[in-house]
Amino acid sequence: MWRITINCSADDWRISGTAFKDLAAKYPTTLLSSKKMHGDERRIMEYRIENVSDAEDFTEECMMLSGFTAIFESL
Repeated sequence: MWRITINCSADDWRISGTAFKDLAAKYPTTLLSSKKMHGDERRIMEYRIENVSDAEDFTEECMMLSGFTAIFESL
């Protein structure tokens, strides 16, 4: 099992939030948390995914969205 953590700024979320949601829907993920930070309104989201190949692919595709960063780690 793997946890993917995704970060983006408020501006990047406004530009690519819909594309990110569509991307997340492509993978068998479970949303663990989604936070909109006070002040700068940046987003921090965590997803769980079972398959390491899916985790790698999801992480790579997230980072293709402008301003999004993603990492994954074992749970």
